[in-house]
Amino acid sequence: MPQSNKKLRVLHIVAPARQGGMERVVTMLSAGQMSEGTHVAAVLSPAQVPDHPFIAGLETVGVPVTTVAVPARRYLREYHSLRALIGRLQPGVVHTHGYHADMIGGAAARSVGACTVSTVHGFLGVPLRNWLYERLQLIALRRANALLAVSSPLVDRLAQAGISRSRIHLVLNGFAPTGPNKSRTAARRELGIPENALVAGWVGRLSREKGADVMLEAMAACERPWQFSMIGDGPQRKRLRQRADELGIADRISWHGPIANAGTLFSAFDAFVLSSRTEGTPIALLEAMSACVPIVATQVGGVPDVVTSAQAMLVPPEQPALIAQSLAALVADPRAAKERSLLASERVVQRFGADAWLAAVDKVYNAVMSAAPPP
Repeated sequence: MPQSNKKLRVLHIVAPARQGGMERVVTMLSAGQMSEGTHVAAVLSPAQVPDHPFIAGLETVGVPVTTVAVPARRYLREYHSLRALIGRLQPGVVHTHGYHADMIGGAAARSVGACTVSTVHGFLGVPLRNWLYERLQLIALRRANALLAVSSPLVDRLAQAGISRSRIHLVLNGFAPTGPNKSRTAARRELGIPENALVAGWVGRLSREKGADVMLEAMAACERPWQFSMIGDGPQRKRLRQRADELGIADRISWHGPIANAGTLFSAFDAFVLSSRTEGTPIALLEAMSACVPIVATQVGGVPDVVTSAQAMLVPPEQPALIAQSLAALVADPRAAKERSLLASERVVQRFGADAWLAAVDKVYNAVMSAAPPP
């Protein structure tokens, strides 16, 4: 990935999950910047620190990372630890990701006079706890110098929350592969998928907003010989397995769990399904485009910013029957599916390449620094 910000020190702050789109974005962005002084602070519980895939991924690409290991809900201790780190590194910009980093990391940065930028990856909205977190995050975001919204609907959502549009910048996530796509044979061997199986893949966090349950309902509506490959983990794992049993489709599903660099394995799929209820700019969708895999996706959040019906089969959210119909159409007209896939692979290079993404982020950084009062 190209380098950026050669003269600007940047500190990214994130409280990472084991794996996910936000973590991929932070890794790609910080690796692309790779300037002297670019640094990542990962806020983790002490039990999470050993062998965390996010930290391992950063270290693999040479990005310096500091783990801020604090027990759960020790927010004051976390605040002081981050404040001390910011004071030591003296970054020109502190870039936060996610509600936790926005609230604690942003406050620590502003307490020492640092400029703050936040990437708003999306809001979950439900259940009640997530709704409360969203409200607290919006309060914190009102104090940031600039916000990067990863989809058009997020721009409107932030403006509706009372944040000045002059501080909101639409910057869709860019994409840089973590490695070359594996061959179909190699990817299927790694996933344990028979060479001649007809397989639809689903990749993401097993949680309500990602619509894994919608995917299961779509599976039940699909006729054989479709089989399904589910990559990811999350709070709904047990419930989803139970639902698969109830629907009588458990024998058609492979539950792979979380896999590092899963993006290199999309070539194993005959189709990729994104069944989300809400999204920002989904990295899994960009990975599927890069792998030239036929796509069925729900028209939510930033998905329409990424693909049109020319590159993917788009369906409304909460419509598993339409997902099943789309998968049937892929089989019925493989030539059209191939044409859409080729257009998608061209679009991800032309529209979502790393150079333009990094330049857009740089532009925001420079504007923030130019507007900041002298020390």
